[in-house]
Amino acid sequence: MGLGDKIKNAAQDAKGKAQEAMGDLRDDEGQQAEGKMEQAEAGVKKTGEDLKDAWKDATDG
Repeated sequence: MGLGDKIKNAAQDAKGKAQEAMGDLRDDEGQQAEGKMEQAEAGVKKTGEDLKDAWKDATDG
């Protein structure tokens, strides 16, 4: 995974956590759900990039 992708995924995860926290403070279930979805998207992207890296490492050897 490139450094740029890692930064983007970390930023998306942080955005989701902040959004979820704001939802908690405001007792806004919709905002909480959106924050959780942002975090899940970031996790899926990270997993996909990790799989690509593992495949690349396995086939380079």
